[in-house]
Amino acid sequence: MATEHRDAWHKNSYSSAGENCVEVREHAAGADVRDTQNRDTGHLSMPATEWAAFLLAVKAAAL
Repeated sequence: MATEHRDAWHKNSYSSAGENCVEVREHAAGADVRDTQNRDTGHLSMPATEWAAFLLAVKAAAL
């Protein structure tokens, strides 16, 4: 079953014009992440629980 993606890809507001940027597409089932410089190479998908845990770890400066 395909997941409907509600939002378009977007970069984090902390991303600069540098080379190390990623884009995120959040949706009800979780999120997809891809390399801005290599969009055609695919993306990583994660369920909502893993995405939430990742965001908490980043906010806590654990990553």
